[in-house]
Amino acid sequence: MHICFLSQEFPQKGSVYGGIGTFLSTISANLVKLGHEVTVIGVRVQPDLIDKYIDGVRVVTIPHSGLRYLAWWRNTRAIHRNLLAIHQLNPIDIIEGSELGLAFVEKNSMFKYVIRLHGGHHFFAEGENRKVNRWKGFQEKKSFRIADGFVAVSEYVNTHTGKMLSFHEKPVEVINYPIPLDKFYKADPAKVVKGRLVFAGTVCEKKGIRQLIGALPIVAEKYPEVSLEVYGRDWKFSDGKSYTKYLQESFPKQILDRITFHGPVAHDDLPGYYEQAEICVFPSHMETQGLVAPEAMAMGKPVIFSKQGPGPETIDHGINGWLCDPHSEQDIAKVIIEAFDQRERFAEIGEKAIEKVNSKFEPTLITQKNLAFYSKLLKG
Repeated sequence: MHICFLSQEFPQKGSVYGGIGTFLSTISANLVKLGHEVTVIGVRVQPDLIDKYIDGVRVVTIPHSGLRYLAWWRNTRAIHRNLLAIHQLNPIDIIEGSELGLAFVEKNSMFKYVIRLHGGHHFFAEGENRKVNRWKGFQEKKSFRIADGFVAVSEYVNTHTGKMLSFHEKPVEVINYPIPLDKFYKADPAKVVKGRLVFAGTVCEKKGIRQLIGALPIVAEKYPEVSLEVYGRDWKFSDGKSYTKYLQESFPKQILDRITFHGPVAHDDLPGYYEQAEICVFPSHMETQGLVAPEAMAMGKPVIFSKQGPGPETIDHGINGWLCDPHSEQDIAKVIIEAFDQRERFAEIGEKAIEKVNSKFEPTLITQKNLAFYSKLLKG
């Protein structure tokens, strides 16, 4: 089978990338390992077209058009031309994009089109209580009409998106993200720094970092050794102000002295940072699935995730981790204290976390589920 992903987020050497990049890297590697062909086509701001292989995956990067107002049209035409050229030499079976990704694709009966619900414009606009942008909303609806099928990365994103957008009676399958278990190895307890909390993700409001920082003085009353390491890129307000700077201006020095902001880090370095954590805490307000929680769980780390969204699909509270109310500093603090109170159970909870990840996010299992869905679409 030849699968083509439409995305500019495939990880390049030395780049810092997020969840979609991690997904593309992991799923592509496993598809190639099973003998399938993978092409990734995307558009980036660069002078020339780049066509190269990265670990067996053909990555075609098209220069972004500088044409004002019509750049979207020029970019789409360039993608279409490249798709046809690739298809002539090596027939493509599946073309997959994200929620907006198929809006201006010229539909061709030679291919089957899949949308993977990573979390689109409607999904996050509703979750963040902001208006749907008319242009982006139009694109998303148009894209959904073109798709032959949909893959949701969690049951939550499936049901939540279905309330706002029509799947047009096309097949929808829930298939979780794969977690690269070779990268997220079982952690060595000897490397844990006592009292250390680790947060990984974009430093922004919707990731719950402000409430997590606000919880620290409450936790410190009982566990004065508590500290927080923050790994992730900074977010900017519309006026260009740094969210990290906003946080640093919002809390007193005695709280900030417990926190280290490390900025963006390579995905390959995350396991080492998780390994040093006594607890990994991800109190996100809104996620489609989120990779950081199952990645840390795969290492056998005690993890606190959000009880909203896909949290209850990922963690069974008190069994293989904990869930908190991400909007409440008091509840986040209560759950962190509850976890610290059970330090003697960390090894047991870590083992159960590994079991959960192996049953739900194991890469070969996830890859086979994707292939089965693709095959179902191809058979019509």
